[in-house]
Amino acid sequence: MSSPANAWHSFLTTQGAQLNAQGEATFPHSTASTQLFDLSSSGLIAVSGVDAQTFLQGQVTNDIKLLAHGAQFNGYCTPKGRLLALFYSFSLEDVIYLQCPRALIPDLVKRLRMYVLRSKVVVEDASERLFAFGLTSSNLATLIEHLPNIPHQLAHTQDGTVIRLADAASQQRALLLVNSEQAQATWQSLSAIFTPGNTSQWEALEIQAGVPQVYAATKEQFVPQMVNLDALNGINFKKGCYTGQEIVARTHYLGKVKRRTLLAQVVTGDQSPQAGDVLHDAQQQEAGQLVRVAPAENNGWWVLAECRLEAKDAGTISWQGWPLSFKELPYALQ
Repeated sequence: MSSPANAWHSFLTTQGAQLNAQGEATFPHSTASTQLFDLSSSGLIAVSGVDAQTFLQGQVTNDIKLLAHGAQFNGYCTPKGRLLALFYSFSLEDVIYLQCPRALIPDLVKRLRMYVLRSKVVVEDASERLFAFGLTSSNLATLIEHLPNIPHQLAHTQDGTVIRLADAASQQRALLLVNSEQAQATWQSLSAIFTPGNTSQWEALEIQAGVPQVYAATKEQFVPQMVNLDALNGINFKKGCYTGQEIVARTHYLGKVKRRTLLAQVVTGDQSPQAGDVLHDAQQQEAGQLVRVAPAENNGWWVLAECRLEAKDAGTISWQGWPLSFKELPYALQ
């Protein structure tokens, strides 16, 4: 019997999609401003049970109790304060969901289960339970019923649960969560209004919104502040202890962070930068690394680049000799 994910990918191909090895979709004629994106290359971890909130409170950087007021970013760290994962977290029907790259989920589920011990908690891969769609438009509120006005707020619609996201590139954005058995019908219904877009286009919007990510190539490379998790309200410094909390708090209270993630574009010819690639300063010394990468419409690349701020201020930062052109982030850094 075909799994929900296999059935979904087969359905997408009937809708004109081409899928790469990571399950990312490419559609023809995907340049409209009102777009629908398949986000099944991201997955979901479900944490449930009477002790789920207490359990996660001791594992991640944000205050899980505040999920009652909306979705939130969360870091999951080693005891040394290095990020194993970045989660976009929300709660539905007494289940807490953690969204992150699907390839990371088996190891993360295994690691989280190690710490359950006697707690009444179930940790499982829910990637085939709920599918995520991305929605964009210059005026999304006219197209989505009950779309919240404030980023990270949730609303329930006839199509599924919608979460308002931060705008990017003058586009209003939302995340739509749909039960897997309803996904095909919902996609076909939305396709009458929204033009299917490439997964890479959604990635570019995420980058322009300043949203970082952790991948297999960058696990344990960053303290949360290095990827701006504090600026994204993804760290709560009053919640108490969690794994890695001492290092994260020390970084905060000792003063200005010396490494930050910045928004940039880079034109590289035929070469393709990847998350984890090393950056260099004008003296060809290590200056940081790429956090997130997506194609830009001008044949270059949008990137989030973690940099030593002193190196950036001193001169050019480059990837394999190609200079980064830095842009303004849509939020302030402390």
